[in-house]
Amino acid sequence: MKKARLPFMWEIILTLGLFLAIVFSFTAVFDLPIQLALFISWFLVMLLGVRLGHQYQEMQGAITKGISNGLEAILILIAVGALIGTWIAGGVVPSLIYYGLELIHPSIFLLATLLICSITSLATGTSWGTVGTAGIAMMAIGEGLGMPLPLVAGAVLSGAYFGDKLSPLSDSTILAASMSKVDVIAHVRAMLYLDIPAYLITAVLFTGAGFLYGGKNTDLEKVEFLKAALLEEFDIRVWMLVPAVFVILMLAFKKPSLPTIAMGSLLGAIWAFAFQGMNFFDAIGTAYNGFTINTGIEFTDTLLNRGGIEGMLSSVAVIILGLGFGGLLEHLGILKVIVASFERYLTSAGNVTLSTIAVAFLANVFGCAMYVSLILTPKIMEESYDNLHIDRRVLARNSEVGGTMTSGMVPWSDNGIFMAGILGISTLSYVPFMWLSFVSIALSIIYGYTGKYIWYVQKPETSLSASKQSAAAR
Repeated sequence: MKKARLPFMWEIILTLGLFLAIVFSFTAVFDLPIQLALFISWFLVMLLGVRLGHQYQEMQGAITKGISNGLEAILILIAVGALIGTWIAGGVVPSLIYYGLELIHPSIFLLATLLICSITSLATGTSWGTVGTAGIAMMAIGEGLGMPLPLVAGAVLSGAYFGDKLSPLSDSTILAASMSKVDVIAHVRAMLYLDIPAYLITAVLFTGAGFLYGGKNTDLEKVEFLKAALLEEFDIRVWMLVPAVFVILMLAFKKPSLPTIAMGSLLGAIWAFAFQGMNFFDAIGTAYNGFTINTGIEFTDTLLNRGGIEGMLSSVAVIILGLGFGGLLEHLGILKVIVASFERYLTSAGNVTLSTIAVAFLANVFGCAMYVSLILTPKIMEESYDNLHIDRRVLARNSEVGGTMTSGMVPWSDNGIFMAGILGISTLSYVPFMWLSFVSIALSIIYGYTGKYIWYVQKPETSLSASKQSAAAR
């Protein structure tokens, strides 16, 4: 049997160029679903695999292996869909919106959005859960206050991703650490040297933007109108927030994400029955079908008609297809060949840092899922760090910056599609305002080229020499 070979660079450029052409033409020109583009792209890469000498059964195995690596994300996404549906029905999200409109002043709204989403994400360890709950509420409040929605989305995502890459509960944090062979807590501590200054800079930027926009476009009549509409449709009380407090506390105490979010969904249904006057079985049904209401007011209906497992199925399909595509890329060694082409330049911490971020971003672009990026990047780049004796904590940190922080920037990735769908605006409209991501990337590169917070491990030969000297002294 013919032994499979690695692809040549021209074959990679042609294949990935055709992939991008399919994705862009389907979404931007023909208005066809991204899922179909990804499915077709499987067979595009398989053609390359056949040319390289791979058997079909091997490639199918690579697809299923890639999908299995992201099954946890799929399960959590399903649970988050159920949570959003029942929390709207139970008055949890409407209460968050109402009290937000009551308490948050327009000039500090963007800073408050960043802080609230950061705290939620840190406590729960999930950016998707944060955006699906606190994020929806902050978008609605921002709409009521007349804030530019892409700017609000940027604050939501900056806060959500801050917690997602710092929380020891986060699957992406655990994955980046484990793939880099680093202790999770050591990884989090290493991240703090980057994240604290990046977060402070981002907070200053959103504070300035808040004072620039706050109050200028605020339509107080619209704010009061929205509050009145919420009061008319829902029983708004402080205890409506109990399910949210329960979920945050359970996750903060390191309880498993999936059953905790599912329990939060059940509480939402119970609240809908007990306090909102819904039939219990209709309330349970919102976990799958989502919440629907017809108030005759377009803005209110758009705001509240969402959630449910059914509403997440298109995102689930994107993740499955994207993970399968990433599995094929890994099996064929495409990213390894790309890295090998500039390996001779990886002679400094700065170049290795820049390359790691680039590889992680490309894995998001071509792997279509954050999980693909966080799995592939450490595996591809670890040898370069070891050759330079750079501590693996730096590898884990750079993988998170390039993988987690850019995952929401790719319109056809799992994060890009989920965030755009939940927030109600296109990926490309909010990307310029993902300020925490851009600041983190810039600081990482600066650290790499200046040597700031770049740690090294002792060279093996140095360690051996030291032990010999110690033995001689004894």
